[in-house]
Amino acid sequence: MTAPKILIADSISQRGIDELSREGALDITIKPGLSETDLIEIIPEFSAIVVRSQTKVTADVLNAGGKLRVVGRAGVGVDNVDVEAATQRGVLVLNAPGGNTVSTAEHAFSLLLSVARKIPQADATLRAGKWDRKNLEGVELYNKTLGVIGMGRIGSELSRRAIAFGMRVIAYDPYLSATRARSLQVELVDELDDLLATSDFISLHTPLTPETRHILDAGRLQRTKRGVRIINCARGGLIDETALANALRDRHVAAAALDVFEIEPLPNDSPLRPTPNLILTPHLGASTAEAQESVGIEIAQSIRAALLEGTIRNAVNMPNLDARTLAIIGPHLKFGEKLGRFLSQIAPKRVDTLNINYSGKVNEVDTTAITRSVLKGFLQIAGGSDVNEVNAPAFAKSLGLKVTESRLSAPGDYSDLLELSATAEGKMVSVGGAFFGATPRIVSVNSRPVEARPHGVVLVLENTDRPGMVGRIGTLLGNHGVNIATMSLSRNQAGGTALTVLNLDTAPDVALLQEIRASEDIRSAQVIEL
Repeated sequence: MTAPKILIADSISQRGIDELSREGALDITIKPGLSETDLIEIIPEFSAIVVRSQTKVTADVLNAGGKLRVVGRAGVGVDNVDVEAATQRGVLVLNAPGGNTVSTAEHAFSLLLSVARKIPQADATLRAGKWDRKNLEGVELYNKTLGVIGMGRIGSELSRRAIAFGMRVIAYDPYLSATRARSLQVELVDELDDLLATSDFISLHTPLTPETRHILDAGRLQRTKRGVRIINCARGGLIDETALANALRDRHVAAAALDVFEIEPLPNDSPLRPTPNLILTPHLGASTAEAQESVGIEIAQSIRAALLEGTIRNAVNMPNLDARTLAIIGPHLKFGEKLGRFLSQIAPKRVDTLNINYSGKVNEVDTTAITRSVLKGFLQIAGGSDVNEVNAPAFAKSLGLKVTESRLSAPGDYSDLLELSATAEGKMVSVGGAFFGATPRIVSVNSRPVEARPHGVVLVLENTDRPGMVGRIGTLLGNHGVNIATMSLSRNQAGGTALTVLNLDTAPDVALLQEIRASEDIRSAQVIEL
């Protein structure tokens, strides 16, 4: 039998290469630095490709790879891989989560020290023949306040190092529990503006999502403490680069250090290049021998498992399942993810516990993959596309979210039932789902019986139970051109509080929501997008 051919298109550690080559079970070709055209020309003969951040695995490359089964990214992010195209082509995308946590945290802390003490500038002036101590006066970290935006693995590691230097650490992370914050010895703030106004240093450690893009824009930069120093080793695009350059020039921001950029490599005409008091490094967060060895070995082992054993681990676009199990629980995976996404949008932000209750026939199979799909859906608002079925449990742990499972043999009126509940500071919200034959339906919200389709736009209203409410809601939506697809009603008692769940063809705009919420009979109105 011919050994599957593996193309190593970027440099990885020798131990990673040795792991792939072990026992001669895989045929290894090493060709770094290929252009997209060259890659498209040779990819048809390979079963897997290994990349780091340089080589782009585009849709054209994937479509050309007729034998391609696996893309292995020797690192955490998969920004250079068209994951959607890979999924459509049936190509497994693997990464190496966690391999560069310490490396990136240490690089961020190195930049923190550098902006405090002007180390790169001191080296440059001395090499230029100057002895300019007066203009190189720095500041101490001791007794200063570090604001950390995003307290995942890397943000937490950075915080530990800052605390060891005598810094006060405050954190903004809407999804970090108070219990986890206390264990990390950091102060949690509810509003980003509170962090901006009080921090002497700010370091960003959040994924890039539509909500976090330009999280530090011109307006927020002006709300920072004058003389603040800013570090970004997370993702390009978190900071508006033009606004940062302006804030550095007018000295509102005293100094900054960036390791990541909106466009990489950094263009020669970038406004950042001539900006004073700015340290630039070329995406070096994971560039240590230890990190590269770790991710090289990790991705090699995952590729071997996928190609030689048929087992899947560290997958970005597929749960860790064998084919037989996937056939049995496949329908529950997508449904569980949607229920998790639904719950995350009705739950308070700082959830302490998430319970997943399985009832009925679903208990006959291993539900681990379903739980991971639920977590993926629940955490994607917090973690963006970085969250997948593989790393969702670790991401939940980093937020201090306790995940539990419970089981009941009797699901009541359904052959099987999946119920999710989230608790924050004593308040609990819940959603339940079941299959009507092969059709999934949301069957309860906050323990109230309903029936709604788990896709598209869902409007959930709590309103006073009185005559004419349904007509009033329908008229309001109609006046704004929003069509109701289905409607489900539930109440606790006559004249009490009613729950109205509507599937809509389009999402209501802000003006419509304000008009709905302005009614004294509407106690809450939430738009859920699935």
